Amino acid sequence: MRGWRRAVHAAGELMITAGVIILLFVGYELYYTGVYTGHEQAALRDRLQQSWQAPTAPAANPASTEPLPVPVDLGSGVAILRVPRLGADWAKVVVEGVDVEDLKKGPGHYPGTAMPGEIGNFVVSGHRTTYGAPFNQLDEVHAGDAVVVETRVQWFTYRVTGEDVVAPKAIEVTYPVPGGATATPTQAVLTFTTCNPKYSASQRLVLHGLLESTQPKSAGPPPALRG
Repeated sequence: MRGWRRAVHAAGELMITAGVIILLFVGYELYYTGVYTGHEQAALRDRLQQSWQAPTAPAANPASTEPLPVPVDLGSGVAILRVPRLGADWAKVVVEGVDVEDLKKGPGHYPGTAMPGEIGNFVVSGHRTTYGAPFNQLDEVHAGDAVVVETRVQWFTYRVTGEDVVAPKAIEVTYPVPGGATATPTQAVLTFTTCNPKYSASQRLVLHGLLESTQPKSAGPPPALRG
C-alpha cells in the first residue's frame, strides 16, 4: 500500500512539474516573443521613416513625382500596413523576407513578388499566435474590407475580395496571378497568408485583395483611414 501511495505521489509531482513547464513555455511563446517583436517593430519603423526622409534619386520621367525604386535589403522595412477592420491603431511594418528570423520582426514580404501598388501579387505572410501575432485576427477580415499600405510617398488602398484555406505547400497563391502559374498579371493584387487554425500549421488561411486606389501622401490619409 505504501509503495502504491509513493507511486501516486511521485506521479502527481511529475504532473505538477510538467504543468509548470508548459505554462512557462506558453508564457514565453505568447508574451516574451511579443515583447521581442514589439522592439523590432519600433526599430524598423524608425529606420523606415529615416529612409523615407532621406534624399532620393530623381524620377526617370521628369514629369513624375515618383522617385526611382530603391532595392530593399532582407530584414529591412518595406512599408507600413494598416487594416482598419482590426482597429484604428493597428499598424505593422512589413519586413522584406519570410525566413524564420524575418518573421520574428513582423509580417514579411515574399521576395520576388510585387511591391506595393505594382502590377502582380504583393504577398505578405505573418505569424498568427507568436512574435506579436500580427495576423492573429486575419479571420475577422472579410470581402469588402480595406487594406492600406503606406510607402515613401503614396498610400495604396486594396479591397479584400475573398479568402481561402489551403494546404501549407500551396505555393500557387504566391504566383503573380494567384492560381495561374503561366498567367500574365494585369492587375495589382494582394495576398496575405498565415497559419490555420490558430496554434496549428496544418493549413494556411489566405486573404486576397485588389488594388482600388492610389493616393499621394501629400493629399493626406486615404478615405479608409478617416474613420
